[in-house]
This record gives sequence, C-alpha cells and structure tokens, in this order.
Amino acid sequence: MRYELFIGLRYLRAKRKEAFISLITIISMLGVMIGVMTLNVALAIMTGFEEDLRDRILGFNPHIVVLNFNGPFPGYADTIERIKRDPEVVAAGPFTYGQVMLSKDQQVTGVVVRGVPSQPDGVLDLQTSLKEGSVEDLGRLYDVAVEGGNGTAKLPGLIVGQDVARQLGLVVGDVVSVISPITKPTAVGMLPRVRRFVLTGLFDSGMAEYDSSLVYMDLATAQKFFEMGETVSGIEVRTSGLYRAEDVAERLRNELGFPFRVRSWMEVNHNLFSALQLEKTVYFIVLLLIVLVAGFNIVATLIMVVMEKRKDIAILKSMGSPGRSIARIFIYKGMVIAIVGTLLGNILGYVVCFLLKRYEFIDLPQGVFYVNTVPVKMYPEYFAMVTLASLLICLLATIYPARQAARLAPVDVIRYE
Repeated sequence: MRYELFIGLRYLRAKRKEAFISLITIISMLGVMIGVMTLNVALAIMTGFEEDLRDRILGFNPHIVVLNFNGPFPGYADTIERIKRDPEVVAAGPFTYGQVMLSKDQQVTGVVVRGVPSQPDGVLDLQTSLKEGSVEDLGRLYDVAVEGGNGTAKLPGLIVGQDVARQLGLVVGDVVSVISPITKPTAVGMLPRVRRFVLTGLFDSGMAEYDSSLVYMDLATAQKFFEMGETVSGIEVRTSGLYRAEDVAERLRNELGFPFRVRSWMEVNHNLFSALQLEKTVYFIVLLLIVLVAGFNIVATLIMVVMEKRKDIAILKSMGSPGRSIARIFIYKGMVIAIVGTLLGNILGYVVCFLLKRYEFIDLPQGVFYVNTVPVKMYPEYFAMVTLASLLICLLATIYPARQAARLAPVDVIRYE
C-alpha cells in the first residue's frame, strides 16, 4: 500500500478531539449516498414511464408505416413482398383508415376506423389490450334478429375502446350503426352510408387518446364499407428491434422510392419522446446538484483536516515528502468518502427500485395517470453513468484542499506552532 493511501485512511479515523471533523466526514458520505440513491431512483422511474408509454403506443401503432402520396393504392401485395425482403423486417401487413360516426339509441360519437386483417399478421399486438373478445372475431358474421321479427341478418364484428363503449352505453353483443360522412347518390338525394355492426370486443390501452377515438373492423369489411375496392390506405411494418426501425425505414425509402412515404415510430412520435428525453435530462441535472452539495461538504471536510494536520504535513515535508505526495493523501481521503458514499447510494437505489417494482406499494390516482402504479426500469448503464458523475464531482472537490496542503511551507508551521 502506498504511504499516501495509508495516511489518508488513517485520517478517516478521527481522534477524540477531532470528533467534529469525523462527524462532518460522515455527513459528507451520507450526502453522496443520498444524492446517488435519489438520482438512480429518479432515472429508473423516468425510464419506466417512458418505456411503458412507448410500449402502449406501439401496441396500437407499427414500428414503420408505409403510405402513398396518391392516397389509397392497389397492388399492395407486391409492395409487401418487397418490404419483407429486408432482413430486419419481421412482419408486414395492410391496413385501411377512415373516419366515421357510431350511433346507438340516439347517442352519437365520432371515431377513427382502422381496418386490419382478422388473422393476426404479427405487426400489432392488439390482443394483449383486449378486455373482452378476440381479434379473430372481426372476420366472422353474426346472426342478429331483424327489427320487427322478420328473420335474421348477418352482421360483421367491431372492436371499440372502452371509453367509446362508455359514451354510447355499449356492451359486447350490442348492435351499433356505423355512419360514413361520405355521401352516396340515391333516388331521394345524397345520403351517408350506414351499416350495422355487432360489438365483439373492448380494448383498454390505458390512453384516452385511443380508448375514446379508435375502433377496429376487419380489413375486407372496411374496404367494402369505404368502397375502396382492392386498395388499402397503407402498410404496417414490424422490425426486429425498436431502435432499428429508423435504419430499416431509410432502406425502405431507397427501395420503394416515389410515390411511397415511409415513416418510423420515432419520426411519428418525435415530439413526444423528445420531450420525455429532455425531461429526463433536466431531472438528472437537477438531482445531480444533491451530489454537488455533498462535494462541497467534502471540500469543507478536507480543508478542516488540512488545518488540523498542519504539523503532520510539516513533518512529512521535512522528511522529504514532495508536495504531490501530500496532495495525494487528501485526494485519497476525499475519494474514499466518495467511493463509499457512491457504493452505498447504488445499493440503496437498487433496493428501492426493486421494492417499487416488486411490491408496487405506491398507487397513482386513476384518471390522472395512464398507469396504476409507479413503473420502474433499471439499466446498468444508468447506474454506471451516475457513479462516474458522482466520482468526478467528488474528485474535483478534493483538488483545492489538496493543493492547499501541498503548498504548505514547513517553516511557517515551525515558526508559529
């Protein structure tokens, strides 16, 4: 062991008359520990919220969407085959898009209709959000009694969000009218297209934007209802990794060319996730100030130790110890405080995050947040980043006291003390 480190460790053990300095040392260590713990917990919670929101959004949106500048386009099967040639494309499938009104017993609400294949194509994971029913039910026809008792009619299925069902008072099995705002000519003038559907499922995304404005119907049914023929609004694509979507989208742009428009989920939701990333960065900077305060405590502690150990420093210099070795003694002392505090902070931060994730003992008010409890997501790189930031701040905090100790002239100590 280097003698600088040995002396630095000895200075951590205060004598009786130096009890106050020892107390300040402990407070400095606790300050580093609390700062590191708080920073780790905050980053884990912010990351949990961000990833939970991302997963919810991607549960109803593809990684990549391919549209046509000319609107609905035919021949989508060939386009899908070209898209699937990319090695990082896992699945691709067509969809339609349109706006309609839903009506039930004089209650009306406007919604967006997405027509998707009733046989899951692996692009979206809608089934996990369904509270009732199944995606396969969209492709079936249901026998419903005609009003007046004159036989039955075969009606297609429809899946709506729970907020839409609540607004219209719908339950699974009810019949609802779908009204298109696009009119068609008849003998009595222009009338909107109206068709009845059977409610076969309810989904709960946890996000009011989807639950109150989105409904699903079978792709073939949607094409017929909107009179699209064999055309589709676009193609949804799922990639092998979330963060590979932008690279895949760039390759598809080059492959498909004009008139296709290729957009990744990061491009579509750029503003939202940029705001979340900025918020996380601000939290990191603000909470890092706690560690900075602990760094000032280290500065104060080391200055007091330098003043207390003036005689020891003078003796060491008289014995030939150079100034840089004297500086190392106090740098080592400050870094021991930083390392112990940072290590304890990481351990406590991990324990707090584990307890929050395992037992979910913090309940969030329903209707305010889209989750019921605090989401937590821990990553080793975040712990490493906090550790490096803490140690760097504490290292900088030791420089001034160490330089003051190194500059101490032995003759001044001998003259006055």
